[in-house]
Order: sequence, then C-alpha cells, then structure tokens
Amino acid sequence: MKRIRLGMLTPSSNTALEPLCAAMLAGLPEVSVHFARFRVTQISLAQQALGQFELQPILQAAQLLADARVDVIAWNGTAAGWLGFDRDEALCAAITRETGIPACTSVLALNTLMTRNDQRRFGLVTPYTADVQQRIVDNYAASGYACVAERHLSLSVNFEFAEVAPAVLHQLSHEVAAAGAQCITTFCTNLHAAQLAAQLEAELGIPLYDTTATAVWQCLRLCGVDTARVRGWGRLFEENR
Repeated sequence: MKRIRLGMLTPSSNTALEPLCAAMLAGLPEVSVHFARFRVTQISLAQQALGQFELQPILQAAQLLADARVDVIAWNGTAAGWLGFDRDEALCAAITRETGIPACTSVLALNTLMTRNDQRRFGLVTPYTADVQQRIVDNYAASGYACVAERHLSLSVNFEFAEVAPAVLHQLSHEVAAAGAQCITTFCTNLHAAQLAAQLEAELGIPLYDTTATAVWQCLRLCGVDTARVRGWGRLFEENR
C-alpha cells in the first residue's frame, strides 16, 4: 500500500488541530499527517496581529514540510477569512512554486464545498472579536455568500480558542441554524468542533463544515484518497467524495 503523507501548516499556539487531524485519519493506515508551525498568538485587526501572516515565515514552514517529502501541503488556518481569499490563492501558488508540492487551505476548501453544493446561505460560528467577525462576513458577502446568522465569542488570544467547551459550540450552532442556514461553519482551526459534526447534522439536518476538517478533506482529495473512508466525522467526508 502506497504511503501518503499530508503536510499541515498550523499556528504555533494551536493545541486542538493536531489531535483532531490524527483522530480523523485514524482509519486510514496508509495516511500520516505531519505538522510545521509558525508563530501566531493573537487574532485581531491590529497591525502586529495581521503581520503574523506575512508570506515568508509560512513559506519557511512549508519548506520544512517539503523535507519530509509530503504529498500535499495545507495551510490549516482561517486568516483568509478576514485578510481576503486572494491571500490564500497567492499562498498556495507560492508554496507550490517553492516546493513543487500541491497546496490547499482550510478556507479555500470551505469555499469549494459551499460552491459545489450550492450552499450560499451559511451560519458562522467563531471565537473571534466583533470586528474580525464582520470582516469575515463582508468578505463572504463580496463573493456571493450570505451569512444568515453569526455567533462569536469575542476572544483574541489564539491559545484560548481551544479552551472553548464543545457544548458552547454545539449551542451556538443550533442558534445560527435556526436562521435558515443551508450549512454551518465552525470557522477556526483551534476549536474542538469537528467531532460535533455527526451529532449536529443529525439534529439540524444540514451539514457542518469545520475548517480543520475542510483542510483534511481537500488534502485527501488531492492525494486521490476516497474521503468516504473517514467515518464518523460528518457529511463533509461522506457526501463529497
């Protein structure tokens, strides 16, 4: 069986992402996941916080993943939500140019899912501050997606995002679904949310697209792996093979 190595770029202060990715891939013995971090500690619109997402540190982390001969490199992060989707498009191009390895991102994968399933009305759940949240809503609106309801927790310290209880995310997802959303996104890769997908989908009847999971989904697709083999993590994997 051919070995497949997924490379994940992750913020330095994330603690939720790595165990969630490993759990999603536990049933795929030929697939391993490898991580490289770059420094991200705060999410805000302050210049210092925005500067954490400059291209060069991310490319340096990607080059370290390339040393492990990974088959794909994913930026498992959501900064394009407030910086603009073109930032992720440029990042993917730069990673592939520098390493020769296909690249993807959490946000671009989410957008692909909503487009292919004609889901233009979505509910947004994040831990972010109000101004960051509004920037995300505005960027999606400019691309033809309507955020019909949003909930945010007004947090800015990245480490604290992983300490949000899953029960809180469960409740917020119910609240945004009530506004007529066609899908929900838990939009942050340091939330313990991906494991809620199957339960929430059974309760609400609409898919949950967690941004940690969207990157894993896109990586598997780029490597030719049947995503339906990822069981127990919701319709994202089961219905978008």
